[in-house]
Amino acid sequence: MVHTHHTAPPQFADANGIRFAYRHFGKPNGVPLVFNQHYTGTMDHWDPAVTDGLARDREVILFNNAGVSSSSGEVPTTAEEMGANAVAFSKALGLRKVDVLGFSIGGFVAQEITLQAPDLVRRLVLVGTGPRGGQGMATLTPEAQEIFGATYDEPDDLWLHVHFTQSERSQAAGREFLKRFRLRTENRDPEVNEKVAPAQIEAIGKWGAPQEKSFDYLKSIRQPTLVVNGSTDVIVYTVNSYILQQNLLDAQLILYPDSSHGSQYQYPRLFVRHVSMFLDS
Repeated sequence: MVHTHHTAPPQFADANGIRFAYRHFGKPNGVPLVFNQHYTGTMDHWDPAVTDGLARDREVILFNNAGVSSSSGEVPTTAEEMGANAVAFSKALGLRKVDVLGFSIGGFVAQEITLQAPDLVRRLVLVGTGPRGGQGMATLTPEAQEIFGATYDEPDDLWLHVHFTQSERSQAAGREFLKRFRLRTENRDPEVNEKVAPAQIEAIGKWGAPQEKSFDYLKSIRQPTLVVNGSTDVIVYTVNSYILQQNLLDAQLILYPDSSHGSQYQYPRLFVRHVSMFLDS
């Protein structure tokens, strides 16, 4: 690889009146893997153990959706609009076929990309996320409200509570994640501004609101899908991963032990192996 998670320079692409910030690295052959980020996250909230691990065999593309960090525009208040922006971004790069990975709210966006542009998406990876109208998804969960509403001596310690369980083993993995999380020192993305969280919370509420036959739309997603979560996700309850797997036409489910929302960061090598096997199969 010429570049890695730590060295890939920021680049920009214009679409839908938005200047999207992105980075790409890895092997530029085959189908690229496009990452869609979690609530209030930027390109620098991805774990380099995951991104670099996956980039060994494929091109990885990280980007900020509209209004997030170094991208221009306003944050949409629906996952549908976020998905439309993501499709426009992919087309602006001239991508004809992509694999899509979505984490948390990024998983809502990944589903929308697949629904709106089915010919664009080859395979889908949904991590720590859920369906429209899923269980406990109409608002931030009580646990999430407590975690995001608390104050921390070290701001990054928030992610120890978001992504990991309170067990000694999980917290130890979380501390290793935080070390990796800060390894990029040049051209880091700025933290999101105060407009991002309220808009994303509104989008989460609209996506998670109970609906009649909420899960029927999943039958329209025909792409092979890998669903991944922790055994005890308190941000998007783990049962929602089971709902996804049961209602998608071609989906498999992996739940990692003693883990929460960021199970892929607790088990990065295993996650990279599982995702690579899925994408290559």
